[in-house]
Amino acid sequence: MSELKRKLIQRELQLPPNVAEINWSEQKKADFQRALLNWYAENKKPLPWRETRSPYAIWISEIMSQQTQVETVMPYYARFMAAFPNLTDLAVADDAELLKLWEGLGYYSRARNLKLAAQQIMTDFSGTFPNDLADILSLKGIGPYTAAAIASISFGLAEPAIDGNLLRVTSRLFELEADISKPSSRKVFDEILRDLISHESPGNFNQALMDLGSKVCTPKVAKCEICPLQDYCAAYEHGTSLNFPVKSKKLKQKDLYYAAFALQNSLGEYYLEKRAATGLLANMWIFPMNVLSKTEFDELLSDGFVKKMPDLPEKILRTEFVGEFTHVFSHQKWHIGIVKAVPEESFEVAEHFFAEDKKWLTEWSKIPLAGPQVKMFEILNERKTKLR
Repeated sequence: MSELKRKLIQRELQLPPNVAEINWSEQKKADFQRALLNWYAENKKPLPWRETRSPYAIWISEIMSQQTQVETVMPYYARFMAAFPNLTDLAVADDAELLKLWEGLGYYSRARNLKLAAQQIMTDFSGTFPNDLADILSLKGIGPYTAAAIASISFGLAEPAIDGNLLRVTSRLFELEADISKPSSRKVFDEILRDLISHESPGNFNQALMDLGSKVCTPKVAKCEICPLQDYCAAYEHGTSLNFPVKSKKLKQKDLYYAAFALQNSLGEYYLEKRAATGLLANMWIFPMNVLSKTEFDELLSDGFVKKMPDLPEKILRTEFVGEFTHVFSHQKWHIGIVKAVPEESFEVAEHFFAEDKKWLTEWSKIPLAGPQVKMFEILNERKTKLR
């Protein structure tokens, strides 16, 4: 193929360099699928949701596994399925119980969307999980990857479930220069994988590439010597595995600084406030917090000085700095200093502190705590143990 013709094809298809040159025979594709699926049969991860093709079970596992390690997900999955074994139970779930079961997984909008999608299925699909890709995509909180995973695993549809592992493996197989951080590159990978995917075992094909990407073709180490796809991989042939995938740098997370006030009354109860119904950590319970500047936060760490106090229900005799930690979200990094607020012996609680979004608690096993709040309780308990 002439250089001019190659450039014309790339321009017409709007593909990055070298994608237009991929051209495997049907026999090579079949051999590739066989090598991959045979490897998966012998090496697949033993996960509880791989013992079923139930779209409900696959859906729950996929949503839980978003931005969360599989080992972390497994106990949560077991507890969730025990509490909400089917769509009907999830659709009428108590919000507090739902969020409590999700506590520690983070990204709590995922749990809320699960309930909303379950209600959608009950209303729009007569309580039966839809088996059409477009219908699955119409459900709240389900994007292209999750829809394709459910469609391929539960319903045998030849839909590529493109996650980070598939992007990495595919980019190395063909030395793709498409930037995986750009949404426009998804079309490139979709076209290639749609041409390669097994129509007999699409679910296993997708899961095999996921496992290969997490066990063998990993981000920082390409274990090419044990890879079942050596004979098909351009990056292995040319020794360029770690040059792929191409990915532009992520935007830096925003650093935010807080003082969190641990107020405990004479009954041993801690005072917590419920966050707003929208936004980050919506409807979660947490200590009152004040936003600090970087300078104010450094002062708090160095000498325990508290410049800003929130509106608290007890008169404060003194404050004590307890400790600090960092909690990382996808787009924000919270630096939190924990301040113990020691109340006076006698006080009067104002009437507005008895609202539904403010509580005195000693038992918090049934309320949904924000991830940072769980860590704050751990630090407070650790400090208490050290003082004994």
